[in-house]
Amino acid sequence: MTQGSAQGSLARAVPEGGPTPPRGAFEQMGAVADAVLYEGYLLYPYRRSSAKNRVRWQFGVLFPRDWVESDGPVVPGVSGSADSWYQQTECLLRIRRPGASVRVRVRYLQNQRKQVEERGGDGGHRAVESLRTDDGTVHLTFDEAVPRETDVTAALDDLLHGGHTVEVGAAAGEDVEPLPHRAGQVVRRREEVRARTTVTAERLAPDLCRLRVRTANTAPAPDLRTTREDALRRALIATHTLVGGEGVEFVSLIDPPEELRAPARACRNEFTFPVLGGAPGTTDVLLSAPIILPDHPQIAPESPGDLHDAAEIDEILTLRTMLLTDEEKREARATDPRAAAILDRVDTMPPEVFARLHGAVRSLTPATPPAERPAWWQEGADDGLSPTTDTVLVDGVPLGGGSRVRLCPRRGADAQDMFLAGRTAEVAAVFHDVDGSVHLAVTLDDDPAAELHTWYGRFHYFRPDELEPLESAPEPAPSDTPRSGGR
Repeated sequence: MTQGSAQGSLARAVPEGGPTPPRGAFEQMGAVADAVLYEGYLLYPYRRSSAKNRVRWQFGVLFPRDWVESDGPVVPGVSGSADSWYQQTECLLRIRRPGASVRVRVRYLQNQRKQVEERGGDGGHRAVESLRTDDGTVHLTFDEAVPRETDVTAALDDLLHGGHTVEVGAAAGEDVEPLPHRAGQVVRRREEVRARTTVTAERLAPDLCRLRVRTANTAPAPDLRTTREDALRRALIATHTLVGGEGVEFVSLIDPPEELRAPARACRNEFTFPVLGGAPGTTDVLLSAPIILPDHPQIAPESPGDLHDAAEIDEILTLRTMLLTDEEKREARATDPRAAAILDRVDTMPPEVFARLHGAVRSLTPATPPAERPAWWQEGADDGLSPTTDTVLVDGVPLGGGSRVRLCPRRGADAQDMFLAGRTAEVAAVFHDVDGSVHLAVTLDDDPAAELHTWYGRFHYFRPDELEPLESAPEPAPSDTPRSGGR
């Protein structure tokens, strides 16, 4: 993770009469948990007209069951990039003392429709897509989201004897904001969101339990012909769970101790992926997220704020944001208040803060010596780059757009890449970095959304040494002269 926490007040819902968990491990996870909450909320270039921002809310979305299963039951997976009606976390915890308790915090976004309305001559209002007021400010109709939380605290003994269930959700609402100069108004509407979270525990040994947290959308389903965009009004978005406790310790499911490997493998996590949270070496909090993360995920200390895509590099997104035209910036500001906040932060970023984004060392891979840089780097080279037609040699096979490969991520690669080991894919493009390194963008053969990902430019990226060509090396002609890393 490379982004900072999103800013904004959280609307907390605590079961009536129940205790409020003390500040501590959950609050220390705030920046990472907020990065999960707003992952993909709004993507660069942060404009409503951008194709990437027309297909939104991709992670941890829980719809009403009848609607999401209208074409058949959902297929459980380990992360929440597929729409579902429930999310289930199972983890292992060690009991360290009698009277232990468990606390769970379910976090999500509630969809909010921002509708711009123009004032008519008769004093009434009509819905419009955009409106420019006399001061030149543009207001755009767009979907926003409101952060929500529900806390559950229960004695472990109670969870071992029947479990604990609480209602999760947020009420419908409407807020009206008059626009200056009596030009009109902005109306923000929210539909009711209903869900239920059940926490249970199963004893595996005197000092070991399996904990289960299951959250399900219980809202009545809209008409089955309702579009996904409209069905989102009753969905929980970016749903994720924080789990802590008193007198308990959590076990890593990624790297469990040898004696717990079997019970760790038996944990069934559906549409979510639990990892240890907090500082490395701690075991007092668990983050179960709809995206695959490593144990103890952290926000990069250089990051000055959230850019709503924790899989990106702050420096690149900041530079790109700086290059937006004035008209593009006006549209981004009119699209969403969080987009406006990003632009304000980038426009006022001190040079020393920006300098910190460049040069942070997170890999011991040696830099390519200048003499070994590719031909295109040499001063005066006249052959530009073309990601869709460039190729790179791997095991004697030139790989480029359309090449078939098998994925072999190196040890220590990103956790999401490790889960793709052995899968086959097609190369979409070849990208060269200014330091001479090469990455290939690929789409998975068995990904039903591959065409959609290609449409709005989302790929998986691998180094050449992480790919195995599925075609044989061609027999070189006598006159052929191989070009290392050429096209």
